[in-house]
Amino acid sequence: MRKLVILAAIILALLHHDFWWWKSTALIFGFLPIGLAWHALYSILASCLALFAIKYAWPLDEKESSNEGASS
Repeated sequence: MRKLVILAAIILALLHHDFWWWKSTALIFGFLPIGLAWHALYSILASCLALFAIKYAWPLDEKESSNEGASS
């Protein structure tokens, strides 16, 4: 699972350099420049990747999670 997260992070890092939108004057929803819309989507994807990594790729050790419940 960690390899998948690392691969997704590398792909996301490469997609961050959106040279294909630099000269575009297209608008999304009639007011939002496409480059800005791309970065908004990119931010959402980066957040989802972070949540995925936290939940599935780096879970707590079972002993740590059982000790946390006992100390509460």
